[in-house]
Amino acid sequence: MLDADQRRLLGDFIRAHRERARPDVAGGRRRTPGLRREELAARAGISATWCAWIEQGRSVQASPEALGRIALALSLTPAERAYLFELAGRIDPDAPAPPQMAPASLQAAIAAFRHPAYGLDCCWNACAWNEAAARLFSGWLDGAHQRNLLRFVFQDAAARNLLPDWETRARRLLSEFRSDYAHMFRDARVRRFIDDLRRESAFFAQAWEAQDVLSREGGLRAFDHPQDGRLLFEQHSFTPSDAPSHKLVLLPPGN
Repeated sequence: MLDADQRRLLGDFIRAHRERARPDVAGGRRRTPGLRREELAARAGISATWCAWIEQGRSVQASPEALGRIALALSLTPAERAYLFELAGRIDPDAPAPPQMAPASLQAAIAAFRHPAYGLDCCWNACAWNEAAARLFSGWLDGAHQRNLLRFVFQDAAARNLLPDWETRARRLLSEFRSDYAHMFRDARVRRFIDDLRRESAFFAQAWEAQDVLSREGGLRAFDHPQDGRLLFEQHSFTPSDAPSHKLVLLPPGN
């Protein structure tokens, strides 16, 4: 359920866009600008009373379908539509699928960074990385290996050797992924990916059922590299503004 501040923001947003929307019938003087509530309600297939309650910040819950009709009735841009769904605490069933290629901004940042750096897509497949990352993540980003970070950590023996306290690190990584999962569980690719991993790894299935959630925070990360021995890095994760389904991970040396 939305709190009072969130309901107020949602109501203010809908009212502001209703008042700037173009009426169906041009010409003539109107007492109020834009659409009347009754006109918006008719366009969106909702009741005028319910529309008023949303704008007034009352404790009502809009379905994703109703929000989609409101967005269409108000001719919202993709960014405005995404903001509407975010304020309403709903997932847009018609949101565009995340891009599968690494965005140019992410590739440029990785290329300019001399320490290990890599990018992840919505399923945490590595979509770009530099030579320093390929050297650090032996068995994942070097050679002709599969590129999914969760598969590497949960299924590859190289990860058990590379990551000190492997089981704790694996559980934490999955808890961080679950935080992202809340925004993309409607994506069929993501659901298939999780289902496959649950079948392939008993430990993954057990950790997934624990329902642990963590934000992807930075901090000191240790690695036991097969050639370079114990290495310490400070992990920093960023979300590119032009590709919010992707992540940029930078690993400068730590102390």
